Amino acid sequence: MLKKFKVFLLLGLGFASLATTAQNIDDPGLLTIDRIFSGEFRPDYERDLQWYKNGEGYITIEKSSSLADADELVLYTSKDQERSLFVAADKLRVNEIPLEIESFTLSKDGTKVLLFTNSSRVWRSNTKGDYWVYDIPLQTLTQLGTAFEPSSLLFAKFSNDNRFAYYLHQFNIYQEDLSAHAIVQLTEDGNQDIINGTFDWVYEEEFGKRDGFSVSPSDQHIAFWQLDASKTGTFYLINNTDSIYSRPIPIQYPKVGQEPSAAKIGILDLSTQEIHWIPIEGEERENYIPGIQWVNKDLLLIQQLNRHQNQLTVWSYQPSNKSIQKVYTEKEDTWVDINYPDISANGWGNNDLPLVDKGTSFLRMTENDPWRHIYKINIATGHKTLVTPFDYDVASIRTATEKNVYFMASPNNSTQRYLYRADLKGNGNVKRITPEAFPGVNEYTIAPNGNYAVHAHQSTSKARTVRFISLPDHKVIKTLIDNTAYNQQLASLKLPEVKFSQVITEEGVTLDVRTIFPLNFDASKKYPVLFHVYGEPWGQVALDMQVGFINIFLAQKGYVIIDMDNRGTPCLKGSAWRKSIYRKIGVINTRDQGLAAKEILKLPYLDPQRTAVWGWSGGGSMTLNLLFKYPEIYQTGVAVAGVSNQLVYDNIYQERYMGLPQENMEDFINGSPLTYSKQLAGNLLIIHGTADDNVHYQSAELLINELIKQNKQFDMMAYPNRSHGIYEGENTSRHLYTLLTNYIMEKTPPN
Repeated sequence: MLKKFKVFLLLGLGFASLATTAQNIDDPGLLTIDRIFSGEFRPDYERDLQWYKNGEGYITIEKSSSLADADELVLYTSKDQERSLFVAADKLRVNEIPLEIESFTLSKDGTKVLLFTNSSRVWRSNTKGDYWVYDIPLQTLTQLGTAFEPSSLLFAKFSNDNRFAYYLHQFNIYQEDLSAHAIVQLTEDGNQDIINGTFDWVYEEEFGKRDGFSVSPSDQHIAFWQLDASKTGTFYLINNTDSIYSRPIPIQYPKVGQEPSAAKIGILDLSTQEIHWIPIEGEERENYIPGIQWVNKDLLLIQQLNRHQNQLTVWSYQPSNKSIQKVYTEKEDTWVDINYPDISANGWGNNDLPLVDKGTSFLRMTENDPWRHIYKINIATGHKTLVTPFDYDVASIRTATEKNVYFMASPNNSTQRYLYRADLKGNGNVKRITPEAFPGVNEYTIAPNGNYAVHAHQSTSKARTVRFISLPDHKVIKTLIDNTAYNQQLASLKLPEVKFSQVITEEGVTLDVRTIFPLNFDASKKYPVLFHVYGEPWGQVALDMQVGFINIFLAQKGYVIIDMDNRGTPCLKGSAWRKSIYRKIGVINTRDQGLAAKEILKLPYLDPQRTAVWGWSGGGSMTLNLLFKYPEIYQTGVAVAGVSNQLVYDNIYQERYMGLPQENMEDFINGSPLTYSKQLAGNLLIIHGTADDNVHYQSAELLINELIKQNKQFDMMAYPNRSHGIYEGENTSRHLYTLLTNYIMEKTPPN
C-alpha cells in the first residue's frame, strides 16, 4: 500500500537501514555498513499480550525455562504482576516437538486456548496456518482441520459455548465439533472469484480487512462478507528467476476507475445452515462495506461507504425479524475516513465502532467541523452527542469505559502524541493522562476495563521504553522494557543534534520541520542537504521519535537531514489542513514541499548546490514530482517504489483522495510525475521490486519509457521478485541501501 507500509518504514528508519560501503575505521563512535547490518544494535520490544478477565490480568508467550526453545503461555496479574504458568511448554508438544506459537486466543470462559502455528503469508501478513486447541481442564492438545492440507486454515475461532470451532478454508466457512471433530462445510460457493469470510487484495490493503466472519453472541448466527471479484481485472506479476521458464503470478487488482468487488453481508443460520443476504440499499459494486460487528445476540451494525467514499451509512440489522434500519449518516465534500491514519492508532484493520452506554450507543470520530471530534451516537434514535467539545484534534480513540473515553491528542505540538480522557456526556471534562515526564510520542494498549495499560514512549532524545501502568493515575507498576543495554550502545556513538522548527512558505503555509545536524556542526560552513519526504494522507515524518541509524550515519557523513510535513498529511492541525489535498495529490503537497525547501535553503549553512531528496512509496512519487517540477532546487533524487502515474494504482486509495477519473481525469494527470518527466535536469535513481503487488513494477516501466522518449538520462535498479518492501532474499536490504547511499554521496558529495 502507499500508506501503511510507508508509515511503518518511516517510523522505523534506520534500525537496519541506509549505509554506504564498509569503511575501515577505528572510531567506535562512527557507524559503518557492517555494524548497521551485523545485528550489533538490537533494541528490545515487548511481547504481544491478550487481556485476561477484562484486564485483571494478561497472558503472553514466553520461552520456557525448563524446556529448551519451547513456547509456553504465562499469566500475569495486572495489579501486582504476579507471574504463573497458564499453559506449560510440556503440554504444547506434538510427538515431543514443541509447537512454535505465533498467536493465541482464549475461549470465552478461559478453559480452552486456540493456538496458531506453521503460518504462511497471504498478501502482507501470515494469516494462513495450522490451529491447535488446548483444553485446560482435560489437558489435551488437538489439531483442527486434520482433513485439510497443512497450513491452510484461516481465522479460527471458538463458539461462545465452547462446542464448536469455526474457520475458513479455500474461501469457505467450516464448523468443527470440538468433541467429535466432525467437520461441516457451511458455505459451498467459495473460490477465487466468490470470496466468503475473507477479502480481496484491495480490501486488505486499504481497509485493513482480513478476518471476514463473526459468530453472534447467541451462537445462532454467523455474519460474513461475500465479495464477488469476478469482474476485477487480473494483473500479472512475472517470476523470471525461480525457473528457466517465466511464471505469471495473477493478482485480482482493481485499478483506479475500475469497479470494486461486489460486497454483501450474509447471515448464516447455524441451526438450518440457510443463508439470508441482508438487503442493504445501493448497488453492491458501487458501495464498500468496511465494517460489521455484533452489538448483542440479535443486533448487528453494518458500516457502508459509497464508491466516492464521501458518505458513511451505519445500519442496524436484527436477524430475528430480518429488519434493517438506518442509524447514522455522515457526509463530507472530500472523503470520510474509516480508519484514521495516525502513529498512535495501533489498531489498524479493526474498524469496529466502540460501543458505550451498555451497548446502546457507539463512538464515531468525524471531521464535519474544523477539528476531528468524537461523537456518541445512540443506536435506537441516531441522536448525536459531542464528546470532545474543544478546539483541537483527536488523533485516535484508544478505548471507552463506562463513563469515559481515552484518546490520543497533542493540542500544541503536532509532532507529539499524548493520552487524554473525556467524559462520555460531553460536559467538557477533559484531562491529560500522560505525565509531563514523557515528552514525545506515546502509545497505549489499554485493558477493556480501562484500569491498566501498556505504555510505550520515545522521542528524538530517548530510545523506546515500555511500562505497565495503572489508569487514570499513570502509576508505573512494572517496567517491561528499559532498553538499558541499547541505550548504552547509543551513548557510545557520536550522535547528531536534532531540532524542531517551522518554515513558512511564500504562500503563507507553515510546515513542521525536523532537522538532524551533522556532527561538529559549524554554522559558518556550508553543508549538503538531504530531504526525506512522504507527503500523502497516510504518513507524517517530522515526528518527535528516535531518528534511527540511517540518519545517524548520514549526519556522521556530514549531511543535514530534513523532514517536513506538508498539507494533506495526518498532522493534528485541523480538518482543513488534512482535507486540502483532495483531488490535489501530487500538486498541493509537492508545491508545499518545494516552496518550503526554497525557504529553508536560504539558511547560510545550507548549500543549495548540493541538495538531494529521497522517499519510498508515496515518498517515491513525491521525490519524482519534486525533481521534475523544481529542478532549480533539487539536483539529485532517489525514488523507491513510487507511483509514476496515478491511473495505475488501486481504486480504493486513489479514488478516496482523488475522486473518479471518469469525472476529473485532469486531476490525475496534473498530480502524476509522468506528466512532468520531460523537465528532468538532475540525477535520478529509480528503484523498484518486480514483484511489487502494491505499486506495480509497471509504474517504473511507464516512467522509464517516457524518460527514454524524452531522451533523459537516469539510473535504475530493479530487484527481481521483491515486493513493495524490497526485503526478500539474502542481503537485499543491505544492497539497496548501499546503492541508495552511494548514489547520494556520489551525486551530492559531503564536505
